[in-house]
Amino acid sequence: MIVGYARTSTLDQIAGIEAQERELLAAGCEKVFREQVSSVDVKQRDQLALALDFLREGDTLVVTKLDRLARSVAHMHEVLQCVTAKGAALRIVNMGIDTSTPTGKLMLNILGGVAEFEREIMLERQREGIAKAKRDGKYKGRVPTAQRKAESVTGLIAEGFGASEVARKVGISRASVYNIIKATQ
Repeated sequence: MIVGYARTSTLDQIAGIEAQERELLAAGCEKVFREQVSSVDVKQRDQLALALDFLREGDTLVVTKLDRLARSVAHMHEVLQCVTAKGAALRIVNMGIDTSTPTGKLMLNILGGVAEFEREIMLERQREGIAKAKRDGKYKGRVPTAQRKAESVTGLIAEGFGASEVARKVGISRASVYNIIKATQ
């Protein structure tokens, strides 16, 4: 059986998950597991775990891109080991890789290493860019969530509500309520 796995990082990436599903169905997938969670949060990737558990000997797990499956080379090897232990294969559509062949396994390892290297370089550049922007005074970061609710907090305090009740009603911590009160005095 050909089994597909589709993933996007956020719930608002509807077009992305639908495009992956179309591509997986075009690749002959008879069953598709899909989820919309970050690759970093491995503990919440329930559909990947179900897809891996679903595999049987002779099956093929298909993904559209390597980054939809694994977050690092180590994680890729972990997934690949699980797939091969079941007597199944892994196919990555956009790379033309099929691990049922020795060449496919070699290419996956090489390209997986290159992909991880590219990601690390990109993150390094991003960190450098943020540091430079901070030095130049151009990077302020996000506005603290609690500060955006200052008007509601001061209004409720003026109405006589206590800090704990205000925090509960507004959805911020009690410490944030006290910080807002302190800033407005």
